[in-house]
Amino acid sequence: MEAPAAAALIDEAAKKSDLLWLRAPAAHGAGHARSQPVWHVWQDGAGYVVSGGLEQPVPADITDRAVVTLRSKDKRNRLITFEASVTVLAPGSEAWETVVPTLRAKRLNLPDVAQATERWARESTVWRLEPTGVVLETPDDPSVESHATPPPPSPARSRVPRPLHLRGRPSKNRGGH
Repeated sequence: MEAPAAAALIDEAAKKSDLLWLRAPAAHGAGHARSQPVWHVWQDGAGYVVSGGLEQPVPADITDRAVVTLRSKDKRNRLITFEASVTVLAPGSEAWETVVPTLRAKRLNLPDVAQATERWARESTVWRLEPTGVVLETPDDPSVESHATPPPPSPARSRVPRPLHLRGRPSKNRGGH
């Protein structure tokens, strides 16, 4: 897919959906990092995410880069996966003053509409996710990897008896003595 077409697909898909999938690039994490759904607002060619405090969590290792996957709103299939540069908006900055009113207006079930801006400045982080131009997956060129994340390690084990067909028939049911 050509770069202008990919940029148009990113812009259109991000505007139509309020949810994107976010993970750290493979270089930052161990192998295949777990993607996490996050609520966002798309404005001026970038996605904005609020996290921390009472807000949603984001992957801890997205300090400068992130991998973003956008899905189709109607069929929910992966449309495009791209790399984004990650920056933090400083409270009170010009970018903060431009974006935060939109974030506050679009945030569903906000517990404190009047104090949300002050609370976000105090205990949350507003992230800016801007596409870098590196596209990892498109509808024309889907990836062939499974996208399945292995389960997290756990010391828990299940003890299950062997199936009947591995033990054989019980002796009382056998035909002889």
